[in-house]
Amino acid sequence: MARQPQDLLHLLTRAERLAARRVQSVLDAFDCSVDAWRVLDLLSGDEGRNMTALAEDAALPAPTLTKIVDQLVDQNLVFRRVDPTDRRRVLVQLTPRGLRRRRQLSRAVRADWGPPSPGFTEGEEDQLMPLLGRLSGALASDDDRDGGGGGGSGGEDSSEGVTTTGAESPVGRGR
Repeated sequence: MARQPQDLLHLLTRAERLAARRVQSVLDAFDCSVDAWRVLDLLSGDEGRNMTALAEDAALPAPTLTKIVDQLVDQNLVFRRVDPTDRRRVLVQLTPRGLRRRRQLSRAVRADWGPPSPGFTEGEEDQLMPLLGRLSGALASDDDRDGGGGGGSGGEDSSEGVTTTGAESPVGRGR
């Protein structure tokens, strides 16, 4: 029997909300939100990420991401800098303190979550992850084809809502 789209949406929404609640209970000890943790995790590479891509990957509206990044800058966990390949863009990058915090948070979440994910054997998790990835990709393709644009980051990225101050100087609210 064919399932209705609302059945899948209900199950995915419930699973995401319960998982986020569980992760938040761990992050509360570090005074960190799930969204801030996601942003820190997405910034784990050395090169930094532009705000548009970061908003899309974190599934956050651009204004919400800007607010989170402002808070992370104030905590000296990330910094902003002008993209050397496109001066209109701003890159966000982890500070050494941010890298340590990201590792600390990831260890705490992994310790609570445990391998494999709750309710699954390792084999089941190995099956689930590619299926969810494929579903996400298919839905993103449908959204792009329909003109939706994806993660709600709000169109083309020019200045990310942040003014630049010079060629090599950090941008935003402090260092």
